[in-house]
Amino acid sequence: MASTEEPREARVRLPQLRLDELLEELQARLDAARGTRDRVHSLLEAVLSVGRELDLEQALHSIVEAAAVLVDAEYAALGVIGPDGKRLSAFHTVGVTESQIARIGHFPEGHGILGELIHHPEPLRLAKISEHPASYGFPPNHPPMNTFLGVPIRVRDQVFGNLYLTEKRGGAQFDGEDESVLSTLAVAAGVAIDNARLYEESRLRERWLQANAEITHSLMSGSERGEVLGLIAERAREITGAALAVVAMPMEDTDSLSVELAIGPEAQTLRGLVLPVDGSLIGEAFSTIAPVTTPDVSQDERVSAGPPRFTGLGPAVAVPVGTGEGGVRGVVLLIREAGQTVFTGKEIEPLQGFSAQAAVAMELAERRQDAEEVAVLKDRDRIARDLHDLAIQRLFATGMTLQSAGRFIEHPEASERVVRAVDDLDETIKIIRSTIFGLRSREGTRGAGLRARVVRIAGEAASVLGFAPSVRIEGLVDTDVPREIADHVVAVLSEALTNIARHARADRAAVALTTDSHQVRLTVTDNGVGIPADGRRSGLRNMAERARQWGGELELTTPADGGTTLVWCVPVPAEQEPV
Repeated sequence: MASTEEPREARVRLPQLRLDELLEELQARLDAARGTRDRVHSLLEAVLSVGRELDLEQALHSIVEAAAVLVDAEYAALGVIGPDGKRLSAFHTVGVTESQIARIGHFPEGHGILGELIHHPEPLRLAKISEHPASYGFPPNHPPMNTFLGVPIRVRDQVFGNLYLTEKRGGAQFDGEDESVLSTLAVAAGVAIDNARLYEESRLRERWLQANAEITHSLMSGSERGEVLGLIAERAREITGAALAVVAMPMEDTDSLSVELAIGPEAQTLRGLVLPVDGSLIGEAFSTIAPVTTPDVSQDERVSAGPPRFTGLGPAVAVPVGTGEGGVRGVVLLIREAGQTVFTGKEIEPLQGFSAQAAVAMELAERRQDAEEVAVLKDRDRIARDLHDLAIQRLFATGMTLQSAGRFIEHPEASERVVRAVDDLDETIKIIRSTIFGLRSREGTRGAGLRARVVRIAGEAASVLGFAPSVRIEGLVDTDVPREIADHVVAVLSEALTNIARHARADRAAVALTTDSHQVRLTVTDNGVGIPADGRRSGLRNMAERARQWGGELELTTPADGGTTLVWCVPVPAEQEPV
């Protein structure tokens, strides 16, 4: 009996073991299915969350947060690839505190493993980052990282950037399922980024249209030219995120451009600066009638020639105002702070449209102003004709009558009064004739203005100096400075530049001419050896005498860093004939 019962117990125990194994396997599969379901739900929630964002920066941050949660990573980052396609232009992180970022320093540009994903945009999984051949190491104060998972984000078949995940929690490795989930999120992220960019572009176009409408309304309502130029510069600066905006306009009778307006850092030193068309960044945009860019304005020879300028500024673009058909009316220069992104074609295109529209509005305003001037001139001609045909004839007839009547007046005093009255009528006729001549005279017959003469003298001095002096002109020098004083300004400037060429041994000089309708000030500086104590001073005496003739003065100083500063200043009479 014992021998028959033992096999039966074994047979009962054996099916029970298999059933336990099957139940455990079933439980594991249920747990896996439940985990997969939960992960799919998390992925769907992440896709929906990312897809709701229309602000690009917020969308990028949401993508990084969702990626870290989905694959249970301690650190996550999204690197945006720059326009050159070789390095990162922006970096969004999760898991690293602000204080840690400050200690680490500058965000990565795309070396090592990050660069590997830029050059080979395919998913990459690593058990240990340092063992990969492309590993570049970490900067000081960077948290330790070993496991790695990276996938590219594509927007319309173009790689926008990469998702980087490190340090899976619990010490585990990233697996194929993590890679699959992250790749799926990257596809949804590409769609969300594309939508956000399209929304951003539409908002940007709307802002440009509003700016155009504002400028057109300002011009058509009769605003001053300077006010409109300021509006153009301010709106362009705001929309493009530039730190400095400069508007330069062509000068009559010269191959130069004058900075009429500047808004932002160093604006005061730039206003009135005269720039040559040949060799300058603004001049290149003016002559080629096309936008001109530079990645660093402080290092560009077309901009930084002469005294150092644009400290702390970087990417810049110069855009002509107008087209080849209607003529270029000026140039708008926009400069961003150092370290910011360069101006891209997508940014420059609407800026060109804005500048073209501004030029059209300026053309219409000038045509309206010309029509008003024609109407004024016609009215002047009518007044002059009426004065000549009516007033003078009547006064002449009255004088003849009085002259005839004087013969019949016997009283000496009365006769003398009549003669004086006739003389007064003759003098009145002369005054009216002079008024008629003034009404019929046209502006523009007075010759070249002081502004053009100063620029021309500075340009001619370049051949003897060995370099071109910088020129800055501020104020209404062509209308507020009388012809006689303008002639003295020209003579003093010519003498000052000649002295620099003969004696100063300088390699840099600057000319500044300013007027505020009360006085005119000419400042000429150089970085030469200064004025020797035993040198001839006949030229300086002549300059001082010219100033004294008009109640002004000449001042000579030697700055601490060497060279000479000459200031020639005279008051401007309240009423004068413009240059």
